[in-house]
Amino acid sequence: MSVAGLRKAAHETVAGLPREFWWLWTSTLVNRLGAFIATFMALYLTLDRGYSASYAGLVASLHGLGGVVSSLGAGVMTDRLGRRPTMLIAQLSTAVSVAVLGFMVHPVAIAGVAFVVGMASNASRPAVQAMMADIVRPEDRVRAFSLNYWAINLGFAVSSAGAGFIAEYSYLAGFMGEAALTLLCAVVVFLKVPESRPEARPLAAGAPAPDAVRLTTVLRDGRYMGVVGLSFLVALIFQQGYVGLPVAMGTDGLSSSDFGTAIAVNGVLIVVLQIPVTRFIQHRDPRLLLILSSLVAGYGFGLTAFAGSVGAYALTVCVWTLAEIVNAPTQTGIVVQLSPAHGRGRYQGVYTMSWSVAALVAPLMSGFVIDHYGAAWLWRTCAVLGTMAAVGYWLLMRNLSLPQPAPAGAAPPVAPAATATVPPLPVSPPLPVSPPLPVSPATATERAASEPAV
Repeated sequence: MSVAGLRKAAHETVAGLPREFWWLWTSTLVNRLGAFIATFMALYLTLDRGYSASYAGLVASLHGLGGVVSSLGAGVMTDRLGRRPTMLIAQLSTAVSVAVLGFMVHPVAIAGVAFVVGMASNASRPAVQAMMADIVRPEDRVRAFSLNYWAINLGFAVSSAGAGFIAEYSYLAGFMGEAALTLLCAVVVFLKVPESRPEARPLAAGAPAPDAVRLTTVLRDGRYMGVVGLSFLVALIFQQGYVGLPVAMGTDGLSSSDFGTAIAVNGVLIVVLQIPVTRFIQHRDPRLLLILSSLVAGYGFGLTAFAGSVGAYALTVCVWTLAEIVNAPTQTGIVVQLSPAHGRGRYQGVYTMSWSVAALVAPLMSGFVIDHYGAAWLWRTCAVLGTMAAVGYWLLMRNLSLPQPAPAGAAPPVAPAATATVPPLPVSPPLPVSPPLPVSPATATERAASEPAV
């Protein structure tokens, strides 16, 4: 592609998005640049503190459980208090709790504070996705979510590289650095990001009041809960890159560095391909994209049953990473479309919980299947889950009315500046103030889903 073509592609990728989105995007990138704990927490607990790998896994589970608990509460806060206050409370709480975690010594104290960190860090995600839906036009949302997802993975890649150097100097410096950058994100949100929650419109005389959106309203929304259930299946598949893949590679006699090499392909491909792939898919039917990405994810992991070398495993990572690049922004866009503007926080909270629960279930599932039936059956299970998700998306969305995509190559119109009263005008994850505390490197989807993106 010529230089002029590259410039045109770059312009079409970023044009038309409001200024508030870019401040939100900046806070995401800055926060992920400081995501050191996700990289060195397991080493910190086992090597520096001398605890067992089982205890490190327990701390990771408690961190994830905190995210499950906070998902619904954060969704309610997003609708009642507003997007901006919820983000500020979550980010300030995360900064404080991460700093406190660095000083904890007793195992019970470490586990308890890790649970609090999981609650605080995950609380931002419903608010971030709801705000993006508020300030970005429907036809630009997939592009916006993709850009935010790209920032999450770019920041994580840089922070992972820097975490090793920081850990050699001082683990405490890593905790303090993450707390400081999380606090900086709160400052950016406070100074540059206005509240975007849609204001209630005055009712005409005698007009009935609209039904209030409650958590029970979300749970009774059959189509939406179906999508949440399908996203749970897809999350179970992608989580296996985090929990099942290292175990399978170990049983084949490969080392942890071999796993690091294979899984690094995931992050590299997302950083390189996320934006160009998004330009390709933003004009396609999201229903078809979800069906195809579910199949590619399931059978991409299914191919792992035939891998036996680092190169073969890396090739399978390439396959399911392509599904991840397509699925993440498309899924988030569908979730936003099915959420009423005045209830986006609660709807996003339930969606966030599906990923948090998957992060808890996936290790149990992979451990049980591998121990009782072997790793090959785990990958066959992933193929079955991918097929189930694809069929489910087809059944749920075949009659769903969606906006017609803009013609390919059409220049996006300029979006007006968002105000606090503009209803129409969510990433990833996972991401964050602080992502989950894994025992091994997480996949990009797991990172985006388990952290709040700013």
